[in-house]
Amino acid sequence: MSKLPLLLWLLLLVGLAGCGDYPTPFKGNPGATAARLAQPTAPLLVVVAPNDAALPIDARGALAERLATALQAEEVPAQAKHPARGDWQLVSRLDTRGATKVPVFEVLDPAGKALGSVEGRAASADTWAVGSPDFLRSVAIEAAPRISALLTGIRIGRDRADPNSLLNRPARVAVFEVTGAPGDGNPALTRQVRQRLAAYGLLVQIDKDGADFLIRGQVAVAPTPNRKERVEIDWTVTRPNGDERGKVTQLNEIPAGLLDRYWGDVAVAVATEAAGALNDVVLSQTGRDEAAKAAAAGKK
Repeated sequence: MSKLPLLLWLLLLVGLAGCGDYPTPFKGNPGATAARLAQPTAPLLVVVAPNDAALPIDARGALAERLATALQAEEVPAQAKHPARGDWQLVSRLDTRGATKVPVFEVLDPAGKALGSVEGRAASADTWAVGSPDFLRSVAIEAAPRISALLTGIRIGRDRADPNSLLNRPARVAVFEVTGAPGDGNPALTRQVRQRLAAYGLLVQIDKDGADFLIRGQVAVAPTPNRKERVEIDWTVTRPNGDERGKVTQLNEIPAGLLDRYWGDVAVAVATEAAGALNDVVLSQTGRDEAAKAAAAGKK
């Protein structure tokens, strides 16, 4: 969703262990790998102001605004406005339950079909009739996580029904040649990353035709004091249209010139750690991680 969705940052420590007697400059000094995981892009959800006589007119629009703000905090691309044809909508109503009124929030697809609903906090009719800003804000904040979970369930259900969705087939990833590395680093890193991503079950290819995601690796080496070099490896995951979906960065400081000729087992170690983080980025786009969490929650 890049909200477009907000970015979720996951800090990982990289233990780049080498094999045999080949120098392992990253070992014991892991540096930090920042895996920036973006959630799948979602359509805009239009939050419609409720048309309910139990709420003052000015409070109806205020509730929609506060719901949109609270949903944005849950990484849902939401906006309070009048819906247009083809919009996803969140509509609200107040149901009477004895001496209280309960807000019901329902999701409508672009065809106007109701796909599910959740309830919010019950309150007295008098409380709703006042519709104070603090009360409306608390209603929105409490309801937003429930609405977000409902939307996730709706998306998973739709993906499960689509045989061509990434939930039902392996993702195709184009891994381009790494650039910027000294010595044999470019071909060595490219080869190792492709092999390790394939081991995760991804369909790896060398060109973008038919790919779901594109992965590019860029190496930068800069001198630092004490005859050392700072090595930074950036791996970027994009959609074929150029929309960035995640980034993985590996950093470390090594003796100057150590990788000027052969990368050897260093390429293996770097690629192993990078591939795990890149697979997480791709996985976050397929909905499989969310589907697994939903399934686990259903078994409790």
